[in-house]
Amino acid sequence: MAKLGVITDGISRDFEHALQVLTDAGLEYAELQYLWDKEVGDLNDDEMAKAKALVDKFGVKVSCVSRHNFAGMLVGATEVGDANHTKHMDGLTRCIDMAQAFDCPLVRIMSFRREMILFGHDGADHWIVSHGAWDKLLKLLEAPVKLAEERGVTLVLETGNNAMVPSGYLGRKLVDDMGSKHLKILWDPGNCLYASEPAFPDGYEALRGDYLGHFHIKDQIVDMPKATVSFCEFGTGQMAPYLEGIAKGLVEDNYQGVTSFESVYRPPGGDFEAGFRASLDLFKRLFG
Repeated sequence: MAKLGVITDGISRDFEHALQVLTDAGLEYAELQYLWDKEVGDLNDDEMAKAKALVDKFGVKVSCVSRHNFAGMLVGATEVGDANHTKHMDGLTRCIDMAQAFDCPLVRIMSFRREMILFGHDGADHWIVSHGAWDKLLKLLEAPVKLAEERGVTLVLETGNNAMVPSGYLGRKLVDDMGSKHLKILWDPGNCLYASEPAFPDGYEALRGDYLGHFHIKDQIVDMPKATVSFCEFGTGQMAPYLEGIAKGLVEDNYQGVTSFESVYRPPGGDFEAGFRASLDLFKRLFG
């Protein structure tokens, strides 16, 4: 049976209200990113206890603890053990504590800030490749992965629109290069549009074979030459041609993870909850 959920702050940062809306919508899984005025990993003990009490009250399961760990950091300007890396390691540790308290197996990490050209051939390797950036990424991720192995959780690294891993293809390569069963990919095929990777079959095929740990879905219109993106009602943007193929593939491959709706569309004159409600029926029909 499909496991459907939503990132709760895409409905509201009022956590209780978000849980009420998602349960009324027939969803079972809450992905935690921002609760009230804080990002997960910044909640104090009392706030974590309050959040846990609400999860228990509504009878939902937590699919992923999704702080923006290691987001936006330049690999060339970051060293293992420096102040910024240590700050993000501390945040990750706190997220793992929260995940285990909520009986959640997954914690999200990001892949630093994007270098556009990592590999090249036939002269490009001389002129325009960011030499060493990929190997530095692997080194910077060693400590997070080791921590996950020690704590018995799985890190899911999101394919990000401004990240070192912006595609399913590079996600697979990263998992292979890191070589740990405690690292999988959080696939957000909408973000992969920024890397010009078609979600299906290209992105999906890249992550077949136990690489896919968690799944975000949304819709948008991306205009890379104009550096512009517009979110839109689910099924009306550039993801629309791929949705049925992805949904069918997940069923055929017996995907056991959660499909988490990322409610980022705000209709004119409305709020994010209105965007969630406008997209809900198609989301449930395709992936439920």
